[in-house]
Amino acid sequence: MSQPDDRKYTPSHEWVKADGEVFMVGITDNAQDQLGDLVFVGDFKVGAQLKAGETAGVVESVKAASDIYAPVAGEITEFNDALENEPELINQAPFQTWIFKIRPTNPTDVDALLDANGYQSVVDSD
Repeated sequence: MSQPDDRKYTPSHEWVKADGEVFMVGITDNAQDQLGDLVFVGDFKVGAQLKAGETAGVVESVKAASDIYAPVAGEITEFNDALENEPELINQAPFQTWIFKIRPTNPTDVDALLDANGYQSVVDSD
């Protein structure tokens, strides 16, 4: 599957898309496919200050649990509350369903993340 080119990606399979002064963060189609049917999305703390690469929260599936990481340093400003009751939204539309929003400490940090082609290379090498 080709990756949308309107966002950036991390090697740990998160996507990042600008939404005004904050960034929406979700997981890629590849990530949700590897995890399988999601049954829980949570442990995201609004107001938490995170460094890039720190655990922001968790997703759990029938097969495994996986940490979701902050793609850039910043503050979690919002959690997608719809996922509390419908974690399967991520399975149904991974690139349309954001998990949390982060206000970056330095907005240009996102420029260092992977573009769609760079992320596809990560997927292809897995």
